[in-house]
Amino acid sequence: MKVAAILLLCTTLFYQGYSNTLDSCQGRCGYGTDSGYSCQCNPACEKYNDCCSDFWTLCKDAGTSCKGRCDENYNSQNQCHCNSKCSQYNNCCSDYAELCNAVSGDTSCQGRCNENYNSQNPCHCNSKCSQYNNCCSDYANFCSAGDTGGAITDSELISLSETLYALDSNKASPSQLILDPQALVSDSQTSSQSDLSSRPLYKYVDENTLFSRPTYAALLNVLDNYKRMTGQAESFTSQQQTEQDTFLRETMLNTELGRELFSFLYTKGIYASESEFIQDLKNMWFGLYSRYNGAMDSSGFEHIFGGEIKGGKVSGFHNWIKFYLLEKRGELNYYSHSFNGPWSGYPDVLGLQFKWDGYYKQVGSAVIGCSPEFDFAIYSLCYIARPGKQCHLSLGGKSLSIQTYTWDNSSYGNGKKYIASAYPVSM
Repeated sequence: MKVAAILLLCTTLFYQGYSNTLDSCQGRCGYGTDSGYSCQCNPACEKYNDCCSDFWTLCKDAGTSCKGRCDENYNSQNQCHCNSKCSQYNNCCSDYAELCNAVSGDTSCQGRCNENYNSQNPCHCNSKCSQYNNCCSDYANFCSAGDTGGAITDSELISLSETLYALDSNKASPSQLILDPQALVSDSQTSSQSDLSSRPLYKYVDENTLFSRPTYAALLNVLDNYKRMTGQAESFTSQQQTEQDTFLRETMLNTELGRELFSFLYTKGIYASESEFIQDLKNMWFGLYSRYNGAMDSSGFEHIFGGEIKGGKVSGFHNWIKFYLLEKRGELNYYSHSFNGPWSGYPDVLGLQFKWDGYYKQVGSAVIGCSPEFDFAIYSLCYIARPGKQCHLSLGGKSLSIQTYTWDNSSYGNGKKYIASAYPVSM
């Protein structure tokens, strides 16, 4: 008799608890309609008059706050969100920064080197942060001397850049490329839009020799795949996608220079395989994003190697081969140069003023006479090692600094940032 009474009591309590769950929004806010419940907890319940009695307290009022919701899983039914992606998609609740960023960790790497990844931290201090371009600003200061794997020191950048410089067997020789720089202007004169050079910059380029090489041919095939005007969406055929893959393979896998870059990044723990290396470069460089009016109109490769027109002027454009081709076709008019690097041979660095089909570029700096693989390698290295910063290299014992910029309005993979720009800074 006692056993039966106990079983009856347990059954009653179980069904009472189950019934309470069916009649409550506890843990159910925002989820879709489920006929297994006696009432609902999503915005549609107000329309159909089947909300649970605690919907307004637990869901409606709390639905616009991050209180108790930091790092929640995404739910499309929620009015606003409280996870690490909401800033990217511009749909955070109004108190997200106050309630969630406050508990998301420090913005310094002091005492945090080689920590485990935490999606709530605004920046990171482990060996992968360089790969994902989300290190804290003082990561190199506090962590580069420790056992952090991915940290790349300034001395390593200088040493590797000298190695890549020595391995650039496809660069132009003085007999294969002859320049006519003509007018040299001061920085204050670059905005004047004065054509001070009566002749083209490129006096002679040995196209038969240089452009027949696999890496040059691969670059030429990719360069003509873009619309220069921002606001015009880019799209690629299967053939053009293949041309991107061929460019990456020829420059990074089929040259000693490219393999040296991968070997270095592999030893630093940034990439685990060649396939991961190539795939990340493809996303980083060729992934599309919007520079104007929401159209998927740009990429790092187009901006840096091909050049764009935005706001009535030339944007990007830091490749010597594209410059030569346009000048040869009469579509580009060289005006002057505002700096010239200290190198007597190639590669050299120039800061150029020119008009591209009527659009002006005040200073378009470029590494002149280098191979496509060298151009691509040093920009990639600097973006991976010093995203959004200046990167200090050495070529033949002479200093070269590359400025990189990250694209912060969208991302790929696990929050990785596309390359926005990279170019040599004034000497």
